Amino acid sequence: MGNAHLHSIHVHPVKAVRGLAPRQADVEPWGLAGDRRWVLIDDGGKVVTQRQQPRLALAAAELLPGGGLRLSAPGMPPLTVPVPRPSVTVPVEIFRDKVEAVPAEDEAVHAWCSSHLGIGARLVHLDDPATRRPIDPEYARPGETVSFADGFPLLLTTTASLDALNSLIAQGEYADEGPLPMNRFRPNVVVTGTPAWAEDGWSRLAIGDVPFRVAKPCGRCVVTTTDQDTAERGREPLFSLGRHRRLDGKLVFGQNLVPLSRGTIRVGDPLTVLE
Repeated sequence: MGNAHLHSIHVHPVKAVRGLAPRQADVEPWGLAGDRRWVLIDDGGKVVTQRQQPRLALAAAELLPGGGLRLSAPGMPPLTVPVPRPSVTVPVEIFRDKVEAVPAEDEAVHAWCSSHLGIGARLVHLDDPATRRPIDPEYARPGETVSFADGFPLLLTTTASLDALNSLIAQGEYADEGPLPMNRFRPNVVVTGTPAWAEDGWSRLAIGDVPFRVAKPCGRCVVTTTDQDTAERGREPLFSLGRHRRLDGKLVFGQNLVPLSRGTIRVGDPLTVLE
């Protein structure tokens, strides 16, 4: 895989909201700098994602210096959100985890988010990712933590595997839904120059000078069926993944990564498979 390299980088400042595609990003122990440090919660403190609210795909978040946000959405005025002071925290339920987070201080922020979604929603910030949320101990090493990502610091996908999946979709019952773009899978790093599904056999790799370990394949959910430009849902890719990419009861695409050191990755960096 002498030509394997980093094709693109994706940072999602607010979980489930449209992301950014910078040319470089700093790698922190819990993920890319600025990635998924904010999340929306409902009135019961549960995280709100595109699983429940596909309209989140239509909102965008620009990351500002210092970690604040500039939010935008169709029909909504842009809104600047500073990082709140960690004087008060609220409990957040994200899957099986309970995490303390800091709510945005201006009630206008919560009103903006609620108006866009049509439900009661609050925007909260993960102030201390080094301590707030450990990785699932079944797959973690001592001290490893994660942001508001689904479960692991980074998600890697490859262009070759997407091409292979789109070929399967083209041969299936919902061929008219393909080909699908990579944003359906909301990765952090996209690699090109590898054979299709080569990532299934990796256990340790480096992007440029930054090493990572592969924790586990990524099980996919209904979010992948959501058109990220229209918020409309279809049947693919879950239909084809169910036929061709089922592992331990999960429909898998991509690999979850945990950084082994800090560093900076850049588009064009070589990918080296270490194990």
